[in-house]
Amino acid sequence: MRKLGWVVFATMAVLIGLYPVIYFVIDRKFGLLSTKSVILLQNLLWNFGFYTHIILGGLALLIGWTQFSNKWRILYTKWHRNVGKLYVAAALVSAIAGFGIAFFATGGWSAAFGFICLACIWFVTTLKAFLFIRVGNINAHQKMMTWSYAACFAAVMLRIWLPILIALFNDFNAAYRVVAWLCWVPNMLVALVIVKRLKEPLLIKKIR
Repeated sequence: MRKLGWVVFATMAVLIGLYPVIYFVIDRKFGLLSTKSVILLQNLLWNFGFYTHIILGGLALLIGWTQFSNKWRILYTKWHRNVGKLYVAAALVSAIAGFGIAFFATGGWSAAFGFICLACIWFVTTLKAFLFIRVGNINAHQKMMTWSYAACFAAVMLRIWLPILIALFNDFNAAYRVVAWLCWVPNMLVALVIVKRLKEPLLIKKIR
């Protein structure tokens, strides 16, 4: 069951990580974008933020799950560090872009506030994870990366919950107001359980 759970986890991360590709191969006026105004869709700054967020966020989701394999961390230490640096860079920029576009979220301020909180949590936990590993605190780094990827995984949970909520409420806006919180708050609870199980702090030499 543990192996099956790992396969499901990785598969969902990869599939949703690749999801932004859809916006470049078909008419983008679908799904969430179909709820946006023509004026907003023509706004260059919003478009820059939106595409920065989904492309780099997709990349972070696509590669981030690999960092949780103990076997890969031990066998491919250099690879783990390089992928980790790429994840951190992608996550930090995507979080900043996500913060900006959150103010224009479908569903009004309740949805906007949910995504603003998510962006802040993702940014802070990712930055702290990077700073902790720079000073050699592995345990604190692992904890922060767990919180960070739990926030990143909200992209997956949003796409799982949203169709269910739309069917339940029969109203996209109402569903989106709920999913703006439901896509990440339970993730934080799962992350809390995982973090509680981590070992006592370990220290290593500073990474140059």
